[in-house]
Amino acid sequence: MTTTTRDSATIIFLLLAAACSKDAPPPRNVAAPNLAVPAWSADVTWYQIFVERFRNGDPSNDPTAHDIEGFSSEPTPDSWQPTPWSQDWYSRESWARASGKDFYGTAQFRRYGGDLKGVLDRLDYLQDLGVTALFLNPINDTPSLHKYDARNYQHIDRNFGPDPRGDEARIGDEDLTNPATWTWTAADSLFLVLVREVHRRGMRIIIDYSWNHTGTSFPAWKDVLKNQQQSRFADWYEIERFDDPITPDTSEFAYRGWAGVPSLPEWKKVGRPAGQTKGAIDGNLVPGVRDLVFNVSRRWLDPNGDGDPSDGVDGFRLNVAEMVPLGFWRDYRRFVRSVNPEAYLVGEVWWETWPDKLYDPVPWLQGDVFDAVMHYQWYTPTRSFFTGAPPTLTASTYAASLDSLASGISLANQRAMMNLTASHDTPRFSTSVYNPGRYKYHANPREDPGYRIDRPDERTRRTQQMTLVQQFTFIGAPHIWNGDEVGMWGADDPDERKPLVWADLRYDDETAHPLGRPRPRNAVAPDTALFRVYRDLIALRKQHLRLFVDGTLNWLLTDDATGLLACERALGDQRAIIAFNATDISHEVAVAADGRYRVIYPAGDTVSATGGTLRAGLPARTARVWTRE
Repeated sequence: MTTTTRDSATIIFLLLAAACSKDAPPPRNVAAPNLAVPAWSADVTWYQIFVERFRNGDPSNDPTAHDIEGFSSEPTPDSWQPTPWSQDWYSRESWARASGKDFYGTAQFRRYGGDLKGVLDRLDYLQDLGVTALFLNPINDTPSLHKYDARNYQHIDRNFGPDPRGDEARIGDEDLTNPATWTWTAADSLFLVLVREVHRRGMRIIIDYSWNHTGTSFPAWKDVLKNQQQSRFADWYEIERFDDPITPDTSEFAYRGWAGVPSLPEWKKVGRPAGQTKGAIDGNLVPGVRDLVFNVSRRWLDPNGDGDPSDGVDGFRLNVAEMVPLGFWRDYRRFVRSVNPEAYLVGEVWWETWPDKLYDPVPWLQGDVFDAVMHYQWYTPTRSFFTGAPPTLTASTYAASLDSLASGISLANQRAMMNLTASHDTPRFSTSVYNPGRYKYHANPREDPGYRIDRPDERTRRTQQMTLVQQFTFIGAPHIWNGDEVGMWGADDPDERKPLVWADLRYDDETAHPLGRPRPRNAVAPDTALFRVYRDLIALRKQHLRLFVDGTLNWLLTDDATGLLACERALGDQRAIIAFNATDISHEVAVAADGRYRVIYPAGDTVSATGGTLRAGLPARTARVWTRE
């Protein structure tokens, strides 16, 4: 960053810090929080940003070895440096080769320098794409790349802002339990600039938190390690056994980490059955943790503390939600809505029995917990039908599967669901289509020698486009994992987290394989044709927004013999017919209809429904959308 830019960022920081000081007016009282699903959440198209891998807008704030200390029990490799943005993904840095570990043994140490200025710099790009809501993976201060191991809840990551060393010093004297001592760092203030700019453009923004666990650099955890039973935070965590100060053995100390991961110590839950660690259960977090979570949430919902949440975030994506008791989530919803009556809450409610069974999200969608979940439950059968992935679904069983998703869930919640084809936790959309085996489990070249990591083929692209038509015309809010719109590919974690591919950067060809096997050489550049498909479908949904958000859905054709599927969206006199040919053979589709219809995707001519039937040719692996004139 130039001196001028750094000075501007500092000025912004000082102005916002003053505006958000502890001397701001107290929040207003809200007698009855609004618990209804916010109407805006059904209308948006989501774009998920993993900030560390989105765009490096300010190389001067790139992480150092000091910044990433503590995310792993292993020491940072000697001579560690950030990885060049355009490097061949599987090629090894000199420090990684010197470690003696394989690619996967050092991949989590990688940092590329993505930051908030990179997001600000690319808001025009996102608007051109057409997205209207941003979901940012955790941006709280942490030493890891994924940032679920919080070092601080109340601050934005030091390396996402313009002054990492200054921010580190500013945070040092705070009292975790006293929000009046919390300062505003340069990174915090730059984030508020981003929020303001997003809102100025008519877009929404939510951020990601895990209220289930912290990292080992979190102040409360460090105090527990130091003071054991005497720590004022001793009852905040799931401590199974404290160290006996009489004995020299320090291995007595034992605690529960999320999924058995020691770097992610879990908050203590009370009032739930002993030994039960997840599921639709009552209970709560301990009062101290609950107060901390509420204070942090208020900070970002209403930064000025003046009762006007327009300068804050529009909601939260809530990590590993099934591991946090429902009693807490009910309290949390009431609290969040008392601060911002239009805030959106979306839970990560995913695997019940890994890797075979998805949770039924109904208990979290009864009006008292979340507005929506990340809808993996939609994508799993959709992928099976369009790609032939197991369990193989026919047109009729696929339609029945989608119908079953609505059981027990109100229309308002269905419309707010975050319908996704990929995320930071799954193989990329293109790669999951290209590899029609298990969706996530073993979906990588380490565990599946036949797993394909190269650029997906044209058949995959056609299948993607067909699936996107379903995503953008079905009930629920479409979601895009950053980079999928330009055709990026990658296996499961960490390979789905490659740095984004931008048109103004020149990338190395991908030639390396993580296990030294042969692979094709692939040029790395944005797929502009796929980008146009996304942009066109977003525009189509916006043009017919009320029809695709509020319209009823009726199945017109489920032909198991031909693989043809068609449905109708209807709202008053408005009609849209969407048809899919999920086979490799061209077919004619014939569905009940009346009047004249125009092809709106891909744009085309009109066709008349003769004798109460609309007939049209449908090439292999394509979809068509008609609207009645």
